[in-house]
Amino acid sequence: MIRPSRTHIRFDWAAKKMLRDKANFGILEGFLSELLKDKIKINSILESESNKESDDDKYNRVDLLVQNSKNELIIIEIQNTRELDYLYRLLYITSKTISENIKVGEPYSAVVRIITISVLYFDLGQGNDYIYRGNTHFTGLHSNDLLQLSEGQKKFFLKENISQIFPEHYLIRISQFDENKISFNQDKFDEWIYFLKTSEIKDNFTAQGLDEARKKLTIMNMPSNEQRAYQHYLDKISTEASIAETLKFEAEEARRASEEAIRIAEETIRNGEETIRKEEKKQIAKTMLEKGYAIEEIALLTGLPSDFILSLRNN
Repeated sequence: MIRPSRTHIRFDWAAKKMLRDKANFGILEGFLSELLKDKIKINSILESESNKESDDDKYNRVDLLVQNSKNELIIIEIQNTRELDYLYRLLYITSKTISENIKVGEPYSAVVRIITISVLYFDLGQGNDYIYRGNTHFTGLHSNDLLQLSEGQKKFFLKENISQIFPEHYLIRISQFDENKISFNQDKFDEWIYFLKTSEIKDNFTAQGLDEARKKLTIMNMPSNEQRAYQHYLDKISTEASIAETLKFEAEEARRASEEAIRIAEETIRNGEETIRKEEKKQIAKTMLEKGYAIEEIALLTGLPSDFILSLRNN
């Protein structure tokens, strides 16, 4: 779970309340520039059905739809609560955004490129890294080569690669980031992830956008009513995290109880089968005794102890 900062506002709250303001575009531009390794200039924050704010959104979804200077659309989504079908939802909102931003009658070449950035505060899938990038390539089934754009297509589309046409996805798995071990000399974006995880900005951080965030995203600069709303938001997140943790614990307890019940049932069945087999052998031994077989022969054929067979004869 994220540790609430005593100084800086959490990024998800800032995205919901502050980063839509043009005066704060520099923070978002720095965040995007460090991640995408490109100089990102924001033209506007767009509104659509998928990113309208909803106070009763129980999942605390925060969606930003950004249009950059290249007319690409960047979806920034911050997800606090575990969703098993998150990747399907990502596919849906990407497709929906594409369809919302092409007019009837326009050629397909007018389709805008979509980049999605998911800041995830739960473990999505299996993997060791904390940032995953996904894009589209076409690989030959026989030659194993990558399909390339023709020279004419490059000039017409103003693209160098096919992957630049299709959506590109970034999954940032915050919980996989170890803020205690990572070296900030490796990648400046790690400083951003540190802030995303801890809501802290260290004095020596120099990643683009963080200096502006350091100045503007401070709790003390918030009006008292906004501070109360922010605290309510933190309390809500803590409550939801506690509920999720409780449900996980209860599910684990139910799983263990179910496994124990299965073990007891299987053991009962085994014991019952063993009792039946022993009774069958007992009857066979009695019959063989009546027919005059030697105790040693009966023991060899049935596997019963000689003293047990002897007791049968005496009874």
